[in-house]
This record gives sequence, structure tokens and C-alpha cells, in this order.
Amino acid sequence: MRRNSRRRPTGARRATFAAVALILGGGGLVAANVYASATEGGWGGSEQGGGDRVLAAGTVTIDCPDVGQKLTDVPDAAKPQVDTELATLDQQITEAYDRLASTRQAQAGDTSYVQNSILGPLKDRRAAVIDRIKTDYQRAGGTAPGAIDGMAACTGIPADQAQPSTGGQSDNGGQQNNGGDAQNSGGQQSGNGQDNGGQQGDGGRTDTSGPVASDFVDIRTVQPNVGGPGRQAGGSTGSFETKCGVDENKNHNTDNVIVAPGVKNGAHHLHDYVGNQSNDAFATNDTFAAAQTSCQDQQDKSSYYWPVLRVQDGTQDFDQNADGGGKEGNVGRILVARQAEIRFTGSPTSKVVAMPRFLRIITGDAKAFTNGPKNANAHWSCTGFEDKVQLTDKYPICPQGSEVVRSFAFQSCWDGQNIDSANHRTHVAFADGSGTCPNGFKAIPQLTMRLVYDVPQPVVENGQVRNAYAVDGFPEQLHKPITDHDDFINVMTDELMNQVVDCVNTGKRCGGDAGDQPQNTPSPSADAPSGGGNAGSGSTTAPGGGTGSAPAATPGGAGNGSVIPGSQPAQPSTAAPATTAPAGGAGDGRGGATPRVPATPSAAGGAVAQPRSASEGHHTGAATPPAATSPTIGEATSAPSAVSSTAPAADPSTAPGTAPQSVSGGGLAETGAHLWPAAAGAVLVIAGLVVLRRNARRSF
Repeated sequence: MRRNSRRRPTGARRATFAAVALILGGGGLVAANVYASATEGGWGGSEQGGGDRVLAAGTVTIDCPDVGQKLTDVPDAAKPQVDTELATLDQQITEAYDRLASTRQAQAGDTSYVQNSILGPLKDRRAAVIDRIKTDYQRAGGTAPGAIDGMAACTGIPADQAQPSTGGQSDNGGQQNNGGDAQNSGGQQSGNGQDNGGQQGDGGRTDTSGPVASDFVDIRTVQPNVGGPGRQAGGSTGSFETKCGVDENKNHNTDNVIVAPGVKNGAHHLHDYVGNQSNDAFATNDTFAAAQTSCQDQQDKSSYYWPVLRVQDGTQDFDQNADGGGKEGNVGRILVARQAEIRFTGSPTSKVVAMPRFLRIITGDAKAFTNGPKNANAHWSCTGFEDKVQLTDKYPICPQGSEVVRSFAFQSCWDGQNIDSANHRTHVAFADGSGTCPNGFKAIPQLTMRLVYDVPQPVVENGQVRNAYAVDGFPEQLHKPITDHDDFINVMTDELMNQVVDCVNTGKRCGGDAGDQPQNTPSPSADAPSGGGNAGSGSTTAPGGGTGSAPAATPGGAGNGSVIPGSQPAQPSTAAPATTAPAGGAGDGRGGATPRVPATPSAAGGAVAQPRSASEGHHTGAATPPAATSPTIGEATSAPSAVSSTAPAADPSTAPGTAPQSVSGGGLAETGAHLWPAAAGAVLVIAGLVVLRRNARRSF
């Protein structure tokens, strides 16, 4: 048989090679385009805020169990070592988050990278620290809680769990101290050159770690949610104000002597300090007693301190390249409060007793984004709106003429024995919804603080925020508003503390510029609004200004400045509220009081998804429908008369939205422009296949 030695025509071979080249070239173009979108966080890269557009499956931050909260009974001999080890755990999380934020490209190419290269090694390091804590207990003759054995592993919070949902309110399961809000989490996507107002040059980091657009809400779009317990006969209605300045002398550090004594940068964020001028990681009670004070009354050497507030407008501050500052994502220009009101108030149900000297109290939770809302106690509002709206999981965007307000209500019940506890919480407690302390606890003067800031107004457009402001915090907490917190160490003389107690118990208004004046305190009666008056005077500032008795339309009345964490206001409606501001929205809106605290989530777009917590499990909450019936006792009422019909409506074109940051902005034309390389590649692949098929038919 003759062997067929016929060769394929040269033209056919060339056509085949051309077809293969088209297929390979087109496929490569498609692959390169897809890879670019994954690694750059979006089609625009950092120049278009593309760093905010992480793939939905991407891990945006790290959730580790809070070991310290389980250590409620540490032997005295072991406390220094245990405190140091807990600070080490915080440092490990900070380092792991920094690695997470700086390895986005590696994560895009390897789905197991986060687990194998970040979370796995972190677990091993945490396990070693936990073992050392157990050893510290044993050496001091104690036994560490068995629960900490299972707290080494951390989890990654994916973008889809760090974004707000849209379906109603989350319930807090009856949790007090205002922890009812589920975590807003505006899905921070760090590490990809996030724009955030053009902030750059932050100590080598390529991100600002938040906040994001969905962390902000126009306060005019939020329904009233403020209420408080009613006053009862036998309550203590007076108040005492101490004036200690606004930290105008810029007394800052990143220590926290309560949580991490002896550890520099134990807070991983910067604090403002007023009052005691010698508070740092190494301060002792003797240090505090001998220190200078910024308070007008020199008998008050107490230390009042809180995380600084910054505006991310592209400017830098002195700590841009420092630990606790830019190195840990706390970037931007530090804002000094225009006003800082520090006031002690009474109990709606009983008289108060003196605080012990050197009593330490922390209110709120700096890790509330990952820990869950159990200990959250953040309150954000705007002047002119405080008696109606308090936010915990959103930063307010205030209308022109109104200023941002941070307010704090400290625990008002003390165990009668300890000035601190191992987890810095169990020696004090919040009163219940009626204002009554738990069994075994005594009512003490409740410290309330109100900080007013002149904040440049943020701008939210196309799911991006410019000119953002945020509270300093641990880097993995993504600067969420729910993490706001405040710290206090009582260093008043016994004489001054007794004066505070006397003023509160006898219904006087003392301290500051008040002298010793009697409170304008109407007797409790059945005619009080159903929301109940606040602890204290019962006087209020109506939306328009002047002081008088609380109108029925004002939720709960302004009280004397006491913030009652156990309040249960009416559930805000999830429908879009009227976008009108209360009369008198401009100005300070003080009324001489800090507003009461909502125990429900912010009504700015419904419930928000909560991140998983390895220590608490899933923080789930049932959706709560809008209140459709008359409020019950302890709920706030909202009457149309409480809102001015002549106030300017919010401009729909400028009102901020709460769209998740992971949703790309831009129209269809922009999307098509971004997709053209992939489309061209697909055309080349199809052309190559067509040529290859036709050439095959000619050859056979």
C-alpha cells in the first residue's frame, strides 16, 4: 500500500497557527482583565476609590474572641502578668490585621491564603499566650476559666457580613446599656488604596481602615428614638457639673492605664485627656493624687479620657507615622471638641452614695464591632436633634448650622467593694429599665459627658464618602461608630465627692457656673408623658429653644442631662421618615442636658448585618416591625408637632445613602468602559475558534 505523503497546504497550517494565536491572545486578555479587577479592588483602582470594592467573598477584617472579658476573677499576684499577656493578644490582632490589609493581591490568587498564612499562625500565637495566662493563674494559686481554652481561634469577617442589610430592626434580646443596635458594618475594604477623601501617606499603609459610606446617615432622615425611665418618689434629682476644658493643651497618648497598665500603646489609638494631667501607662494612684489638673475646681483631679475624633480630609497630624496613629490606621486631622460638658446626675429611684476614690469605669466597648453589641454604649447625634435622635451604629451627617455630638452615660451602680475588676466591668453595672440597680449594687452619681464638635460635613456620592470623620480605634474595628467609648478614674477629694452627693440627693444644680441652685423639679405625677421623664429635673429644651416642662411631643423629656441606658423607646419605623429638621436645628440645642439613650438600633435604613464573633457566636436578632400602636410604658412618642413643618427638607440629591461600599458606582457606560478589554478578548477567542473550524473543514 502506498503511503499517503500528501502534506497539508502551507496556507492551512498558517491559518491554524493564526487561530490558535487568536484564542490564546484573547483568553489572556480576558484573564488579565479579570485578575486586575480582583487585585485592584475594582475597575478604577485607587484613583476611583476602587479599594472600596472588594470581592464579596473577601475577608475585610479579623474577629477574635475577647479573652479579657472571660477573666472576671484574676488572683492579685497574677494581675500584672495577665494584663501584659492581654495586651500581647491585642498586639497580635493588630499585626494580623495589618498583614491582612497588605496582602490583598496574594489573597486574590489563593483562596486559602487568609486561613493558612494569617488566621492559622495567629491561632498558634494566641494559644501560646493563653497557655501563659493559665500558668500565671497557677503560680498565684488560682485556676483560669476553662472557657479561655477555646478562644485561640479567630475568624475572618467577609464583606457580605460586614455590610448593612435592609430588612427591619434587629432585636437586642432585652440587652441594656444601649447595646440594641446590631453592628453596622459598612464593609470596610482595606488594603487596596482606598480613597477616603484622598488620604495618603499614612505611615506606609495603603488604606485608612474606614469609615465607609454606609457608616454615615443624614440625621434628618432618622425617626425619633429617644426615651427614658420615669422618675419616682425618693429619686435623686440634682446634678453637679465640673469644668475641665476640652484638651486644648493637647494632652494625648495611646496608652490605657485601666486596661493595659505598664504597656505603652496599650490602646492602639490616641486619647484626649482632661482633668488629671499625669495619666499614662505607668501612672499609679499616687501619681494621680499628686498630679496637676485642668479642672477649674482643683479638688477634682479625676481623669476623663476618650478616643480622639479625626477628619480624613487629606491632612496629616503629628502622629501620622507613629504607633497608635497612622501606623495603625488612625489617620487625619485631630479635631478638638468645641465644648465638653461633664456632669454627675442622680438615680430616678433612690438616693446615691459616694464613689470611692480611684474608682475606674469604662463605658462602651472599643471592640464592639467584633465583640457584638453587649457592652456597646455609643451615642451620636447633632445639636438641635439630641432630644429626638441618638445613633449608635452610624455617624450623623448634620445639617448646616448643627454640630456633631458624642455623648456618654457611665454605669451608675457600684458593687460597694471594688474600685476595679479583672475585666473592668463587673464591679459596676447599669440600672435596669426602671432605673433600679441590680441586687447588691448601690446607686452612685452617674457620670455623663457631652462632647460637641465643629465637623466639616462629609459628602456621600455613588457609595463613596469624602471628608469623612471617625473615632480612633483598634485597627481591626474599622473605625465603626459603635466602638466609641469613654474612660474615667475618680480622683476627687472626699470633700468634693461628698459635695457632689449632697447636690444630687437634695435636688440642687451645683458646680460649673450654676453655684448651688435648686433644680426646677416638678413632682412626679401620673400626668407624665408615657415615655417617662429622665432622671433629674424633668425640665427640657423644646425644639425651638426655651427651657420649660417637657411637652408631650418630646420623647421622655430632656431631664437634667442624665443618659439612661436602660430606656426602651418605641421602635423606629423602617419606612422613610419625613426629611425635616426640628425647629431650632441650628445652634447648640443643649437644653442643659445630655439626651437619653435609645436601646434600639438606629433607624437609618433598617437592621444591619452583624459580624460573627468567635466568642459570642452569631449575633442574631429578629426584625422588629415599625410601631403601629400606642407606645407602652418606657417607650417614646413621636408627635407631628415635635417637628417643624417649616424646616428645610433634605435635598434628595445630596442626602447621603447607605449603599454598601462593595457595590460599584457609575452608570452603564462607565461599566462598559471598564469591561472593554474582556469583551475584546472574548471576540478574539470566538474569531480564533471560527477560523480553526473552517480550516479543519477545508483540510478533510
